[in-house]
Amino acid sequence: MTVTPMTSGRYAPPAPRRELTATSADGSRLHVEIHGPDDPGLPAVVLSHGWTCSTAFWAPVVRNLAADHKVVLYDQRGHGRTPATGPRGYSTTALADDLTAVLGAALEPGERAVLAGHSMGGMTMMASAERAEFRERAAAVLLCSTGSASLSAEAMVIPLRSPGGRRVAHRAVLGSRAPLGPVTALAKRVLKYATMGPAATPEQVEACARIVHACPVGVRSRWGKVLADLELTGGAARLDVPTAVVAGTADRLTPIVHSRRLASVLPRFLGLTELPGAGHMTPIEEPDAVAGRIRDLVRDHLRSDGKTAADTATAEAKEKTA
Repeated sequence: MTVTPMTSGRYAPPAPRRELTATSADGSRLHVEIHGPDDPGLPAVVLSHGWTCSTAFWAPVVRNLAADHKVVLYDQRGHGRTPATGPRGYSTTALADDLTAVLGAALEPGERAVLAGHSMGGMTMMASAERAEFRERAAAVLLCSTGSASLSAEAMVIPLRSPGGRRVAHRAVLGSRAPLGPVTALAKRVLKYATMGPAATPEQVEACARIVHACPVGVRSRWGKVLADLELTGGAARLDVPTAVVAGTADRLTPIVHSRRLASVLPRFLGLTELPGAGHMTPIEEPDAVAGRIRDLVRDHLRSDGKTAADTATAEAKEKTA
């Protein structure tokens, strides 16, 4: 079954300026897109999507940023136009391998970027925290609707009273190989309940349903099992770059307790933006708020030449001691 993204309107994926392939550490080939004008003076932003999504998920955020930014997107392995890998190719290590490969392929030598990750994309940032390539490239990070551990026990999609009961139920859902089927009215109601806030519009629900239903069953299950056993709190504690967090107050998949916990462990935490009534799909439900926070990070932490304030301070110190 083939499910295509929206083809018109704000939630339709815009055409990239350039497409390329990044090769990860295990040989996996990742689909990468670059949006925005062909202007080397523009600041760079790299966006990493979440579980069961694709580059199409970032469409409204890309439309907001691409006029005056270099915007890099990529499909996580098995999603969108990036091929699936063998059963052993799904892990937090693979997330970090893939991101560092994309940074090397899509950014110019010495170029830095603001990185934003939604859900599993935010976990990708935590998994990459100790990678030299990540530290050299990341000027600042935005974590959207994500968590570092205990996802199964704290999710409220199946609102059982016991954390143990929720853990068992959600682990079964995350690892399920049941096909989602076509995008029907019932399927959209279920998806909205599980992943979006009550104010999500029919167009937003349609866009998310088309993206999620396009994810292959095996890929969904294998990544779901990784998420069920996730433990990246140590990675979050070592994410030593300026980091902001955005979360919806009505998120059932990664309730806002996860974002508040991240605030307590991130070493260079810049603040939590809580979006009242928004669910898990914040880049589609509240794209202007997400894009606005990315713009704030670019303004405060990334110069137009791709350098950071820290780079400037280091260069000035070297000049004084020369």
